[in-house]
Amino acid sequence: MTENIIKQLKFGLAVLFIIIALGTLGFEILEPEWDFLDSFYMTIITISTTGFKEVKPLSTEGRILTIFLIISGVLTIAYTGGKAAQILIENQIFRRRRMAKNLDVVHDHYIVCGYGLMGKQICESLTENKVSFVVIENDQVKIDKIIEKDYLFVNGDASNDDILLKAGIEKAKGLISVVKSDAENVFTTLSAKGLNPNIFIVSRAIKEDTEAKLRKAGADRVVKPYELSTARMINLLLRPGIIDFIDNVAKTKKHSISLEEINVSSKSTLNGKTLQESPIRKELNIIIVAINRNDGSFIYNPNSASVIEDGDKLIAIGEEKNLEKLADLCSGE
Repeated sequence: MTENIIKQLKFGLAVLFIIIALGTLGFEILEPEWDFLDSFYMTIITISTTGFKEVKPLSTEGRILTIFLIISGVLTIAYTGGKAAQILIENQIFRRRRMAKNLDVVHDHYIVCGYGLMGKQICESLTENKVSFVVIENDQVKIDKIIEKDYLFVNGDASNDDILLKAGIEKAKGLISVVKSDAENVFTTLSAKGLNPNIFIVSRAIKEDTEAKLRKAGADRVVKPYELSTARMINLLLRPGIIDFIDNVAKTKKHSISLEEINVSSKSTLNGKTLQESPIRKELNIIIVAINRNDGSFIYNPNSASVIEDGDKLIAIGEEKNLEKLADLCSGE
């Protein structure tokens, strides 16, 4: 449908160009005293019906040409403008329909509340890691930028239950709240946890005393940007080699090595096996840095006799392709 309209739009523009060319040439022939600029100017003001006075008195033939240009020009401009408007309207409708369809089917995704400086970086990282997500934002300027990026989004207040439901909060795996103020982050966290008690929530705290409120509201993790920045600067000063290594591992765009958290499901063939018995090290060449048990305890630098259990989270480092194979083994699918 849209392709046909685009062809019609191109046809209308071509006809308009031909009319302008014929009008300019016609005035030059019929009005000998006029040069090219006079003829072109007269053609433009005629087909656009601006009503400016003729550059010079018209002959009878010139008036007939003017009548032809007015009729043909107005019809062509109306036709072309109509097709252009139709394309814009259909694109808007198509985008909304596509957005609604994608929001209906999205699941096991993450919800990013707020598209400020942090929200933008979060979305870029999620895109790099090929993770599905939905952005919630109500600032039109930021929404325009989200549309340019072709991100899935919902226009509205992130603390509103209806907006969270549209973003698929009941089917989401996690939510990160980085909206403008601490109060909004608290309300967003509270609303999200109320709609989906099992969702994992990371929220930003700008003020020191907000962390306790966010945790009471249901945030599983609270991030304080100033503390993180300070800690990173100190580590860069005192332990630059360690930070460089972590950055190299974390930035998967330039390196094939990655650090991942992989969940072990009940269907996994790894359940009940020790690390030595599993193919993790000898076949996949993956290092298990730590195991996060179901009860919240951590086993750091587990030895070869450590047993893999249902519900474990394996903190693993290795090549991306091998980590994907390990993820398949852990999921049991």
